[in-house]
Amino acid sequence: MGRYVVRRLLQMIPVFIGATLLIFLMVNVMGDPIAGLCGERQCDPATAAQLKKEFGLDKPVWQQYLTYMGNVFTGDFGTAFNGQKVTELMSTAFPVTIRLTIVAILFEIVIGITLGVVTGLRRGRPVDTSVLLLTLVVISVPTFVTGLLLQLLLGVEWGWIKPSVSTDATFSELIVPGLVLASVSLAYVTRLTRTSIAENRRADYVRTAIAKGLPRQRVIIRHLLRNSLIPVVTFIGTDIGALMGGAIVTERIFNIHGVGYQLYQGILRQNTQTVVGFVTVLVLVFLVANLLVDLLYAVLDPRIRYA
Repeated sequence: MGRYVVRRLLQMIPVFIGATLLIFLMVNVMGDPIAGLCGERQCDPATAAQLKKEFGLDKPVWQQYLTYMGNVFTGDFGTAFNGQKVTELMSTAFPVTIRLTIVAILFEIVIGITLGVVTGLRRGRPVDTSVLLLTLVVISVPTFVTGLLLQLLLGVEWGWIKPSVSTDATFSELIVPGLVLASVSLAYVTRLTRTSIAENRRADYVRTAIAKGLPRQRVIIRHLLRNSLIPVVTFIGTDIGALMGGAIVTERIFNIHGVGYQLYQGILRQNTQTVVGFVTVLVLVFLVANLLVDLLYAVLDPRIRYA
């Protein structure tokens, strides 16, 4: 196991460098960040040259990238164009988005897996058909439509929640935004669990467990569900990074000042330091989540061993 972890960590290095390089190049061709600093009026040549020199934009792109990566390994993600350190923006944005992601993941695990088990054990019955239709509707409706609808009904019409989340962004305030963020992924988790349960319930090890006279609940939880969760865990693990990076729409609807909000502001103002810095951390989150998912396989299936 130890050798496998070390090997995977070493494999993550070129992936991290390649991903950050790609993001850095893409962000630098979005437009002229100096023009964004000057607002609607065009910068005069002297001011533009001074700003480029101040932020290191007068150097070649490859040199900018090497300088940036050297600073990243020392914990310096640069300075935003408003003079604020990117790490300061991260210290306020990431805790909020992490809480939002935790709420979304809990919805996926609790509701998604529960519905998947129920429908997988009752395949072809009315409850199975109803859940399949419901998940299909959820997948078909865009997230911004779901978010605006829930905000209008629960926040404006019925007054059950606040239409906008406060700056504290407590867990109780993030329940509805978390449900909106997790809605599409929750539907996929339900379908994945249902398919995996329906396939594995006919497996030999399940029939053997039933023949031994084991209680139905133990057969489902310890034998059927445990072996059926591998594709679901894979999806949820890769979805962690996607939820954190894809929270732009949800955070904009509910006025949540998290990672999505800062990315939106960075893209809108062509603030390359902010965008690249946040995306760099998201790449790390995605890589670590995938490593943890691979290690979790051996826990779910004892037949899996890492050399």
